[in-house]
Amino acid sequence: MVRGFQVACLLVLFAACSYSQTPAEPASVVFTLDFPESEPAHYSLRVQSDGKAHYQSTSKISSESDDTDSFDYDFIVSPATRARIFELSAKAGYFEKDLDSHRKNMAFTGNKTLRYKDAVRSGESTYNYSPSVPVQDLTSLFQNLSATLELGHRLEYSLRYQKLALAEELKRTEESARLSPPVEMQAIAPILQRILADPTVLNVTRERAQRLLQRSPTQ
Repeated sequence: MVRGFQVACLLVLFAACSYSQTPAEPASVVFTLDFPESEPAHYSLRVQSDGKAHYQSTSKISSESDDTDSFDYDFIVSPATRARIFELSAKAGYFEKDLDSHRKNMAFTGNKTLRYKDAVRSGESTYNYSPSVPVQDLTSLFQNLSATLELGHRLEYSLRYQKLALAEELKRTEESARLSPPVEMQAIAPILQRILADPTVLNVTRERAQRLLQRSPTQ
C-alpha cells in the first residue's frame, strides 16, 4: 500500500517536472494595418523571437472589381531585423500604453495596431499617428517589409500569367532600390530564384532578379 502511494507520488512529480520543462512559446510582435484607401487595404505581420514570421494581406483584384485576393506567406526574418523589431518594441514599452497622438486634424493614414506577447507580458494599442519615435520606426519598418512581400506576390503572379510584366516590375524595383534599399529582400528570394532559373524569361529581366538577389543578407 505504502509502495503504491510512493509510486503514485513519483509519477505526479515526474509529470509536474515534465510540464515545467515545456518550452515557452516564443515572444511575438504583430503589426496590423487597415486602410481602405490603399492597396493592400488590410495586412498583418507577425514576427516571432525565433525568427519565424507570417504575412497576410487582403486587396482588391482590380479597381473595377469588388473581388478580393488573399495572400498568406511564411518566411524567416533576418537576425538583424528581428533584433531591431524587439529592441524597438522594448523602447515602446511593449505597447502597454496608448500610442496614439489624439491630435485633431491629423491626416488619416490607416488604423495601425501593434501587439506584443511573451510568457510574462502582453500589450496592444491602435493608432493613426504616434509621437513615439520607436513606434514611428517600427511602423516604417513593417510598412517597408510589407512592400517587399507584396512585390514578391506580384512577381509570383506575373511569372505565372504575364511574364512580360516582370521586366517593368523588376526595373522599377531596381531603380527605387538605388534611393531606398529594400527591406528583407531575402524573404522573397524563392521567387527571384525561380525567375532567374526560367529560360523563357528575358535575359535582362533575369539579370535584374540576380542583382536583387545579391542584396539579400546572409541568414
